[in-house]
Amino acid sequence: MTNIKQVSQNFSSAGQISVQDLEQASQAGFKSVLNLRSPDEEGFVNDEPKQAKASGLDYANVPISSKEANPQVIEQVIQEIENLPQPILVHCAGGGRATAIALIATATNEGWNNEQIKAKAQELNLKLEHPYLQQFLQDKAAI
Repeated sequence: MTNIKQVSQNFSSAGQISVQDLEQASQAGFKSVLNLRSPDEEGFVNDEPKQAKASGLDYANVPISSKEANPQVIEQVIQEIENLPQPILVHCAGGGRATAIALIATATNEGWNNEQIKAKAQELNLKLEHPYLQQFLQDKAAI
């Protein structure tokens, strides 16, 4: 599989994936795929749910904006993640949204503090200014 980043034991991220990537993900032990792309994005694969199921993977699509974070959407994504068998391959167009969401899910599940989150973001080459990560860190600091 190309362009996959392992965020934790239960979450990995990628940009747009192919049918072959879905088959390889299943063979590699992934149980689910979470697509963060909107159907109106260029390059959205309409039959991806069918392809994922044919590869033996659970599938969910929660479209999120690549430009600005919405706390309610983050909550919706986290709820969807809780309903999917793990490990989960989270993907979007280029991988940024997917990596941010996989990191947020990992941090939530493992109770990480902001320093742990920032260190992992740096390891993953994810900018702290990424809208979803920035929103999550702000919300976490406000608690």
